[in-house]
Amino acid sequence: MTILSANKVYKSYGNKFNKQEVLKAIDLHIEKGEFVSIMGPSGSGKTTLLNVLSSIDKVSVGSIMIEGAELTTMKEKQLAAFRKQHLGFIFQEYNLLDTLTVKENILLPLTIVKISKKAAQHQFEALAKELGIFEVKDKYPNEISGGQKQRTSAARAFIHEPSIIFADEPTGALDSKSASDLLNKLSDLNNKRKSTIVMVTHDMAAASFSNRVIFIKDGQIYSQLTKGGQTRQQFYQDILKTQGVLGGVHHDH
Repeated sequence: MTILSANKVYKSYGNKFNKQEVLKAIDLHIEKGEFVSIMGPSGSGKTTLLNVLSSIDKVSVGSIMIEGAELTTMKEKQLAAFRKQHLGFIFQEYNLLDTLTVKENILLPLTIVKISKKAAQHQFEALAKELGIFEVKDKYPNEISGGQKQRTSAARAFIHEPSIIFADEPTGALDSKSASDLLNKLSDLNNKRKSTIVMVTHDMAAASFSNRVIFIKDGQIYSQLTKGGQTRQQFYQDILKTQGVLGGVHHDH
């Protein structure tokens, strides 16, 4: 079942005298339960694509549908309500509130939905244990490691059981061990909870945790790889090859 579809999406900045086209005719479909990575060279449009798919930014032309709802025609108020209910976000910089404990940060999205205290506690415990941060639940962000902060951020994104989790370079600020821990946990949550994850990354090792990798170049989809029955190591080698070609492709402007 398709959970997200983008059709003929264009995004440009500036005015008619000085226009920069960042996304050009993007067609993209993501199935429920997929873990998809978006990769591409610096300036390729991958973060802009994530931003328009997740409604953080508006498309210039085109259609984006999530769970059958057309995002591009929604007013700001409708979009805000849709985001709260259907979308989860993990950012590179954690975006945790320093004045709240780990537990309070994670429970934040549930404060605006109708859910009993008991159910909220149950959801919190299950997630915090799965992500290995239950023991630090009463600590504040400045008392925990970067890896624990990012797993707290991930728990906050998953807590209200959104339709899609959008992750923007979630391992960008982490050392390789913390990055690997986080990605293993995200992969587990994707498998166990059938959560749909769309992640922008420049890290080939990170991308190898996903089921499919979409490569963007010059604002267009350049190619895609699907993991299928491959091991993570084999998939990593495939990504490496494609990334090598992608880095070596030059278009005349």
